[in-house]
Amino acid sequence: MKWKPLILLISVMLVIALAISFFKIGSGTEMMPKPRGYFRIDLPRKAYTHYDSKCPLSFDIPNYATVEIYRDKSSEDSCWFNIAFPRLKATVYCTYLPVKGNLDQLIRDSYDFVAKHEMRASGFRREHISLPDKKVYGIFYNIQGDAASQVQFFLTDSTEHFFRGSLYFFNKPNPDSIAPVLDFLKKDILHITETLEWTD
Repeated sequence: MKWKPLILLISVMLVIALAISFFKIGSGTEMMPKPRGYFRIDLPRKAYTHYDSKCPLSFDIPNYATVEIYRDKSSEDSCWFNIAFPRLKATVYCTYLPVKGNLDQLIRDSYDFVAKHEMRASGFRREHISLPDKKVYGIFYNIQGDAASQVQFFLTDSTEHFFRGSLYFFNKPNPDSIAPVLDFLKKDILHITETLEWTD
């Protein structure tokens, strides 16, 4: 006698499940899996701090970035440092070099670094940077597709200073998944180029 209500409940649930199944089959609609999605990324609020580099240059960096200096690679004339975005799993690798009658070679080398990503890229766009009042000139490369580096740039005063940077993410470069972060960081990198000043 105790089992009758339980058996009745199970029977009703089976009838409802079968009715739903027949309804779906009869309506001709196909069950489709949901498309693959990506985790929502909480981007930090934009705020900048002026950074005086040990190299002869200064610029604004985002408050959510840190500068890592490589003393072992730095010499009296040149220096290497990173602008790291740990929360966004990205880093801008930076190099400062003095111009010693070799500006053409430095620009060629910078273009060669961009060209290495051309095979994986679906295209790239160049934006010329010209800030005559600060003697800052250069090119901002926007590399599209699943290249390892999506943003590269170089800046120079044409006579003494040369500065280049390249953005890398610490994960597989999937354009769909990193698109919001990439757009966010492009604005930060452009801000760095716009606020750069030579200090020597």
